[in-house]
Amino acid sequence: MTQWHSTVTPPALARLLRTTSLPEVPGRRPAYRTLAGQVRTLVTEGRLPVGARLPAERELAAELSLSRTTVATAYETLRAEGYLRSRRGAGSWTALPEGARPPVDALHPVQPDQRGTVVDLGVAALPAPQPFLGEAAARALDQLPAYAAGHGHYPTGVPVLREAVARRYTERGLPTVPDQILITTGAMGALHLAQRALLTRGDRAAVDAPSYAHSLQSLRRNGARLVPVALARPDGPDTPASWDLDEWQRVLRGAAPRIAYVIPDFHNPTGALVDEEQRRALLGHARAAGTVLLVDETPAELGWGTPQSALPRPLAALDRSAQVVTVGSAGKLLWGGLRIGWLRAAPALVRQLATERAFSDIGTPVLDQLIAAELLGEPLAAVRAHQHRRLRGSAEALAAELRRRLPRWRFAMPPGGLALWLATDGVSGSALARAGEQTGVRLAAGARFGVDGAFENYLRIPLTVPPAAAPEAVDRLAEAADRAARGGLGAGSDSTPSAA
Repeated sequence: MTQWHSTVTPPALARLLRTTSLPEVPGRRPAYRTLAGQVRTLVTEGRLPVGARLPAERELAAELSLSRTTVATAYETLRAEGYLRSRRGAGSWTALPEGARPPVDALHPVQPDQRGTVVDLGVAALPAPQPFLGEAAARALDQLPAYAAGHGHYPTGVPVLREAVARRYTERGLPTVPDQILITTGAMGALHLAQRALLTRGDRAAVDAPSYAHSLQSLRRNGARLVPVALARPDGPDTPASWDLDEWQRVLRGAAPRIAYVIPDFHNPTGALVDEEQRRALLGHARAAGTVLLVDETPAELGWGTPQSALPRPLAALDRSAQVVTVGSAGKLLWGGLRIGWLRAAPALVRQLATERAFSDIGTPVLDQLIAAELLGEPLAAVRAHQHRRLRGSAEALAAELRRRLPRWRFAMPPGGLALWLATDGVSGSALARAGEQTGVRLAAGARFGVDGAFENYLRIPLTVPPAAAPEAVDRLAEAADRAARGGLGAGSDSTPSAA
């Protein structure tokens, strides 16, 4: 018997469809082809699970303000292509054509058995800094017996790590005590806890546009209504980004969002670094609107193009009214495999969240916490320099190859962070991602980082490619761009050859 997931509701499918654009083609594409192509893209990118039962034709037609005939014809097209199966009385559910590879999510790592054939330009995560990680792990193992005598559950975190995180905030200009720190299982664990505490279903959440894809999806899953606020690039995509404070003030006044999720330190995906004057201004606008700032500082230590002395203070250092909740992580600088994140907030909120997390996550692994505490101590400066050299070398090599192979694409060299944000000269990011599967390069389409289909003609490229591998990576990217521009995506593509 065929198995499927729970039915995707009409509003949920409509939201997914708004984040999915198709390549431009000459002439006007029929509405049913657009709808079929969007559903196909969602399935092949893994954003709509295989086996998900779709809404009935009449329900979806009403939700999308389309005729039932349009939806019925789109469903029939998907059935003919093998992306939909139906049975009388059971409805229709998503599928894959016979012999097709399972869908992949570019934001998840390439599997180990594919690393020899697929270049991963989807995941923005560095390898561990060696020998620092191994040495820290050995010291942590020496400490472990003292902890093993107890139950091993630390809802707020192992004290030595809470002290190390608090000390690092203080060094950065934000006096902090351990009672203000909650250690979590990764930064996403901290974001989930904060969102559950700060939001109720239907609340508005203002977000940078673009913003971190996983955080946008997390906010959606928590029932938030996203209000995008575009970053400012006064001279185009090859100039550094910053906050558009006039637009932020308009949104905060008009929409009165419950929270604003921002990434001021080496923003993901653009790498933007927001100066202290802008931080102070946004905090003032948020205070006037009664909006809590949920500040994602996971890339804050990645200033490979910025002197440490030039870094602004954390946004919370400007806060005098508990208006800011900050999330951080060891995963970007140290190693994602440690799964260490944290949240900095008022002690009362830290205690509340520590109590609430027990229902889903009693605590973070003790050994990982001890390793992170070691790395955040004396080795931190050397670890940071080591990882900065990696990022800088990758950025310089990728930038040179992009300018050579794809000279019409535009980007700003960021002051830090984990990625380049590319404007693709009108080539669809979704089409690039699909073509990349054929050319052996995993790509994260720009629309994943936007709301309602924005940034379709953008691409995020992580700075995790060793300099020697940059020519091959960009060659594969250029081949994918050529295929996408010409519509050479294989069976099922909605693209047609370009006149150019």
